[in-house]
Amino acid sequence: MTDQTTSAPRRPRPKVMTLTPRAAERVRAIMASKGPDVAGLKIGIKKGGCAGMEYTMSWTDTVGKFDETVEQDGARVIIDPQAVLYLLGTEMDYKTDKLSATFVFNNPNQKGACGCGESVNLVPAGKSELEALND
Repeated sequence: MTDQTTSAPRRPRPKVMTLTPRAAERVRAIMASKGPDVAGLKIGIKKGGCAGMEYTMSWTDTVGKFDETVEQDGARVIIDPQAVLYLLGTEMDYKTDKLSATFVFNNPNQKGACGCGESVNLVPAGKSELEALND
């Protein structure tokens, strides 16, 4: 006798991060200039700076087994698994002004930043934020 179990189809997982149209356009343009071997822009966090943590960004040619991938409008952002709880709910934007052009993170988990803007104080997303993703 064989055991036949059917499982309900899995619903899509919510995105850890979203991109504004400007950010998606910029990531897509840079990816295109890097060539077909680039898998995407990898985002993470590391300890450092006067506020305690810094965002990291680098181009990668691989997607790790536990990486989260966000694809939007032809752009691909790969999130380091150790950063997921710190980036949950974040919107990535791309802003330009007279003196600079930069990616900006609108992160609900950010509790503070240093005066120069290079480092941030992040806390992991709480249980209620995680449960909201499952609703």
